[in-house]
Amino acid sequence: MPRTDTAVGRLHESFGSGRHRVEASVLICGDDLVVALQGGTRHHIGATAMAVPRPSLTDPSVVSSSASVLCVVGHKEDELARGVALRLSAALECTVTVVAGLHVDDAAASDIKIMLKNCHRLIEHLKIRLRDIPAKGSTA
Repeated sequence: MPRTDTAVGRLHESFGSGRHRVEASVLICGDDLVVALQGGTRHHIGATAMAVPRPSLTDPSVVSSSASVLCVVGHKEDELARGVALRLSAALECTVTVVAGLHVDDAAASDIKIMLKNCHRLIEHLKIRLRDIPAKGSTA
């Protein structure tokens, strides 16, 4: 169940269940976002990505974004963190930092596939929820 406390700028969402559950805790920092994307059997920090919106290189009327990534040696969340940061930054037109850590003990390829699918669904839902929060300074 989603919970929002817009007075302090926080939002929490989750998707999936058991060892495939993923969670996103969002901190709204003025016009920007910090997203902690965690899940599985052991939450941790595996990678961090920061994306900044910019005009698309192929069509300047379209918003795209660029990202930088830091990954803990031996972890594989770098592509996930980067992809989520890029998608949210372009969609919401703000700077987004994503800290990702997903782990399932003895994960099979099917476990990873389910976790990534749950992440995708969670992020799509978050984009909708975050678009509904009035922008800083808005009278809506």
